[in-house]
Amino acid sequence: MSATLRQRAPSPAAGQVEKDQLIREAEEKEVTEGQKFIVPNFTVKQLLDAIPAHCFHRSALHSSLYVVQDFIALGALAYGAYHIESFLSRFALSPLAFQAAKIALYSAYVFTAGLFGTGVWVIAHEAGHQGYSSSKTINNTVGWILHSALLVPYHSWRISHARHHAATGHLTRDEVFVPKTRKERGVPPMKEEAEITGLNVSEERQSELAEVLEDAPIVVFFNLFVRQLVGWPAYLAVNASGQKHYPTGTNHYTPSSIIFKASHFWQIIWSDIGVVIALAALGYWTAQRGWKEVAVIYFLPYLFVNNWLVLITFLQHTDPGLPHYSSNTWTFPRGALATIDRTFMGPIGAYVLHGICETHVAHHISSKIPHYNAWEATEALKKFLGPHYQRSDENMLIACYKAYRDCLYIEEGQDIAFYRNARGVAQKIAVDENGNISDSGIDMTESK
Repeated sequence: MSATLRQRAPSPAAGQVEKDQLIREAEEKEVTEGQKFIVPNFTVKQLLDAIPAHCFHRSALHSSLYVVQDFIALGALAYGAYHIESFLSRFALSPLAFQAAKIALYSAYVFTAGLFGTGVWVIAHEAGHQGYSSSKTINNTVGWILHSALLVPYHSWRISHARHHAATGHLTRDEVFVPKTRKERGVPPMKEEAEITGLNVSEERQSELAEVLEDAPIVVFFNLFVRQLVGWPAYLAVNASGQKHYPTGTNHYTPSSIIFKASHFWQIIWSDIGVVIALAALGYWTAQRGWKEVAVIYFLPYLFVNNWLVLITFLQHTDPGLPHYSSNTWTFPRGALATIDRTFMGPIGAYVLHGICETHVAHHISSKIPHYNAWEATEALKKFLGPHYQRSDENMLIACYKAYRDCLYIEEGQDIAFYRNARGVAQKIAVDENGNISDSGIDMTESK
């Protein structure tokens, strides 16, 4: 079936503003096929109907097997870490070689335990979506225990994350990785019409913008390191990377936070209690065994879990080819498709991280699909969506650096916005099914 037949007819925008002459001139300029983003017009029903019905089945037993798998792996890793020094003492190593081998083995433990810890986080996240089991009680019990163990306030995160899923790609309603605008990024006002679309920007103007915005690679790496280290707790504690119009003090621990409703009060309190219990357990462990053991066995892998979470979620929703929509153009299907599937370290993403990177588009279309069924759902969606399905096989570490460097800001007032890089260049421009450039909703006078 053709893409045209699969999609519903786009509804006319109410009170559409007459296109500015500058937009008409921009449309006449050559736009390559690779620069065009065809705006999808699917209905929710069409997307759900494309997925085999059995993919929606949830099994507590099946899901629990993955929890057991992850904790067996973490237990085996911890057992090995506790015996690293006794193992190395069997060999006649020089003091320097002994220390080098010890550091290498402990580093391998921290890295690997961080990956399996991320897998546990993925299962807890799935429980928060009610995808672990058909029982709400089982879902919330499992999710609360697993997320609390990782110092995540379960219900608080569950609620804000559900809001993210309900408004993915919406410029004023999405909860996380909200793009900064030209003004918020401190970019100088537009000087030429090509900046409206971000295509065909003159070399002179690109150089002007680069002088203001382009950072040296060492600066990008440093800022990226800080973001990866503290980005996750900063989001929970102070709404870092969240909506800029939220008031100061927005966080995931206070029931009065704008994120929550009054009816959520006790769920937020219970989430805080879970984190406090986990911190108390860590404090008791430290008192009994010493801070070094806790740091190596728990805290360092925990930092790696946070790192992978920030990297994964950032790349699921941040790419020069992904659109962001205003309230005039956003629909749930468009938001669900404004994400991208990626491959995380070959089989590691598939088996250790339970496919959270490889099947994320399907996850946004129906978040209750358990991860072990998301693979088949993804294959069905690929066939149905055709060019509207987005995937990248680029190494995720390289992609993270590029996205952090190049996805800097969007233009204010645009109905369908794409990221601009430090030189003011966008990779994509929205077009309708007939190939016509969509009305950007902005003109030069608005930008001054």
